[in-house]
Amino acid sequence: MKIVVLDAHTENPGDLSWSGFEELGDVTVYDRTPKFDDKEIIRRIGDADVVITNKTPVRAVALDACPTVKYVGLLSTGIDVCDCAHAAKRGIPVSNIPAYSTNAVAQHAIALLLEICSKVGVHSAAVHRGEWQRCEDFCFWEAPLMELAGLTMGIIGFGRIGMATGRIAGALGMRVLATGSHETDEGRKIGEYTDLDTLLGSSDIISLHCPLKDETRKIINASTIAKMRDGVIILNTGRGGLVDEEALASALKSGKVYAAGVDVVSVEPILPENPLLACDNCYITPHVAWTPKTCRQRVMDIAVRNLRAYIEGKPENVVNGAG
Repeated sequence: MKIVVLDAHTENPGDLSWSGFEELGDVTVYDRTPKFDDKEIIRRIGDADVVITNKTPVRAVALDACPTVKYVGLLSTGIDVCDCAHAAKRGIPVSNIPAYSTNAVAQHAIALLLEICSKVGVHSAAVHRGEWQRCEDFCFWEAPLMELAGLTMGIIGFGRIGMATGRIAGALGMRVLATGSHETDEGRKIGEYTDLDTLLGSSDIISLHCPLKDETRKIINASTIAKMRDGVIILNTGRGGLVDEEALASALKSGKVYAAGVDVVSVEPILPENPLLACDNCYITPHVAWTPKTCRQRVMDIAVRNLRAYIEGKPENVVNGAG
């Protein structure tokens, strides 16, 4: 069995092993493959039986040009990188990686929030510049700090990551409001379910954890921001497409939104013209919430298990109904 990995570097920059795949077939690993070059994608897939990818797209044209492909394994939870419907027509199962970074992403969302409210990085940098040494008082602050206890966090998307974020928020003394596709008993123990408009109007902090679908695309926009409290904080560790970045940038500059913390943007890597780059009160990290080594090892282990299950005739985590 021939296995090709199209974009290995972000999953494994050298601190993990591909040995699990190597036990299942002949593996060719590419650190990176041009995302928009279908000819090169097709060339690299060649006569492989199995394609493993994270963010390199496997479009219909590649599936049609590479008739030996029998299985596509994703190194991610998101499935939009593959034309899953076309793969299904060709009888090719596509498997993803569910629930591998729940705690890490929740942790990162709270880390963004704590940086916004406690300004740890700002003040550490000031101390290293010598400003504390020159201070006439025993303390100083370069920006106002904010206490989280007693505030309300609204969580849009109350699945595994949303609930994990809600648990931390509750531990910090915050009230948690939530909206999601369906209510659960577990969710009710963590937060109060409500409708979106109530959540928007009642929350001091809004954290996005919903999947990117037609109904959630740009769910944060000029209209929904207008329904929010003045001085709201917005967090996005979900998908960049959940946010209308022009509208958010405008609200950040006007003060309607006090600050935002985002780990994802609409086009990645971020474009120089992204309006959020012009907002000093927008804290941006480069899509790293999922990257602790423990999480990436989990991705590797599940991806290998998915492929082994396919080989054994019992495919797991199939997202397109094939196989």
